[in-house]
Amino acid sequence: MKILGIGNAIVDVICKVEDKFITQNNLTKSTMKLVDEAEFKKLLSTLKIEDTVSGGSVANSIVGLSQLGNQVGFIGKVNDDDLGKKYEEGLKKENVQFFYSKKKEITPTGTCLILITPDSERTMVTFLGTAGKINENDIDTNAIKNSEILFLEGYLWDEGEPKKAFEKAINNSNKVAMSLSDLFCVERHKPHFLELVKNKLDITFANEQEFMSLIDVKKFDEVINFAKNIDKLVIITRGDKGAVAINKDEVVECSAKKNLQIKDLTGAGDLFAGGFLHGLINNKSNKESLELGAEMSSRIIQIIGARLNS
Repeated sequence: MKILGIGNAIVDVICKVEDKFITQNNLTKSTMKLVDEAEFKKLLSTLKIEDTVSGGSVANSIVGLSQLGNQVGFIGKVNDDDLGKKYEEGLKKENVQFFYSKKKEITPTGTCLILITPDSERTMVTFLGTAGKINENDIDTNAIKNSEILFLEGYLWDEGEPKKAFEKAINNSNKVAMSLSDLFCVERHKPHFLELVKNKLDITFANEQEFMSLIDVKKFDEVINFAKNIDKLVIITRGDKGAVAINKDEVVECSAKKNLQIKDLTGAGDLFAGGFLHGLINNKSNKESLELGAEMSSRIIQIIGARLNS
């Protein structure tokens, strides 16, 4: 198998809202907030649902990789409930091997409310449910050993059981990539993420704000210098400024696609990572891989949701 992803198995519930909904509910636009089940249901009760899709950051990347013809798999924790069944069916339909046997859990399958404002930005409210309770027993080490690259998401990292699952996965991997996921995520786990980036990961994906926060710098040049010195592959997306890949002294860039009809930025980073990894495992240069990432990203932001129609 080419790539195995481990991430939060989350069902996305997509809704369109006005800006005032974001401010009235004390949300920060373009970020992800974790809530309990009661708060999730309260928010959802006032909204009209546009669509429900299997989601989760790394799962979106993995589906993109499968659509590009790669052999891929995914591990994520769901409950044996209606949403859990839908989630698994959603992956299988996309030819993704699902290395997790669902069981009846006390906690339901995780859900994420994706709020799209008129400017196409997405703000997420997540009830992790059983996805956040992943532990080392849920990790299929054979699947990891049989894949060329293990791909993790920062969203999944948390103290306690998820951290143990992460460590077990990394220790059994041939090569490991991770996305830093979200600015709040980086700020919550900064010392741990910094340790991972410097010493455990072979490949790191982040956007400009996330990486600048991680290493506490104000200028992008300092990000380049830091990345050059750690002897790893670092890929940074910069919105309309394009993206950069840094590997030792090699720094390559690609510009953002122009004249797009942007509808929804959900999944832009996920599909960018999927496109880049597709290039990497098919022996393309970093420059070509960046272009593939930009291409996938530009396609997803012109539709609603984080999955391209296969």
